Amino acid sequence: MIKSTTIQISTLLLLVFTFGCASILSKSQYPVSITSYPPGASIVIEDKSGNEIMKSTTPTMVTLNAGNGYFSGASYTILFSKEGYETQIRTLTPSLDGWYIGNILVGGLIGMLIVDPVTGAMYKLDEKVNANLTSASETSMEGLQIIDIAQIPDEWNRHLIAL
Repeated sequence: MIKSTTIQISTLLLLVFTFGCASILSKSQYPVSITSYPPGASIVIEDKSGNEIMKSTTPTMVTLNAGNGYFSGASYTILFSKEGYETQIRTLTPSLDGWYIGNILVGGLIGMLIVDPVTGAMYKLDEKVNANLTSASETSMEGLQIIDIAQIPDEWNRHLIAL
C-alpha cells in the first residue's frame, strides 16, 4: 500500500513539474469576437510581420494564437473599413497570463522557461475587439470649428499669439 501511494505521489509530482502551469490551466489560442458599429464593416487581420491572417466582415469570430515563438507574444493589426465611414485600425496585443506566474509555485523552471514560452500559453489575448466607425461626413474639415484651448496639440501652442 505504501509503495503504491509513493508511486502515485511521485507520478503526480512528475506531471506537475513537467508541464507549465499556464499550459495546464490556460490556453495558447483564443477565440476573439470582432464587432463594429455599424455592423458589416470589412476587416483585414495581419500579424506583426504584416502577413494577412484573415479577411471577413463584422461581426465575426476568429481563433488567434497568443504566442509567436519562444518568449514572443503574437500581436495583430485589425483594419476596419466600410463605405461612407473613416477607416479605423485596432491593435490586439498579448498580455502575460496570470497562470504563468503559477510556475513559481507549481510548474517549476521547466514550465517557466520551456513549456509555457514555447506553447505560447504564457500569454493571453483580449477576447473582444470593437470599432465604432465614424461617418466620413462627420470628420469633414469644411467650415469653421471652435475648439477648447486644451484640445490644441502642443506643437501648435508655440504659434499662438496672445491678444
